[in-house]
Amino acid sequence: MLAIKLQRVGRKHQPSYRLVTAVKKSKMAAPPVEDLGSYNPGTKAAAFKKERVLHWISVGAQPTVTAHNLLVKHGIISAPKKAVKMKAAPVKEAVPAE
Repeated sequence: MLAIKLQRVGRKHQPSYRLVTAVKKSKMAAPPVEDLGSYNPGTKAAAFKKERVLHWISVGAQPTVTAHNLLVKHGIISAPKKAVKMKAAPVKEAVPAE
């Protein structure tokens, strides 16, 4: 199954992302099927290939939650945003002081 997801590129503390179509369970270091654009969260600059994104969605590629929300924000697809579910941090039990 194909997925539209973000692939991190860039240096330490300077993230930049590529929007790619890749196999859903592939590692992010694996080569993607197609590069669909880029996103820089520092400057909020985004450049997406709208026609290619819509093509892959019509073929059956599912965007990840973050990629979906990014595409909705920039007007590539018209749908409501999805809630991002994050895992809760493990709770450390307090040791009573004696």
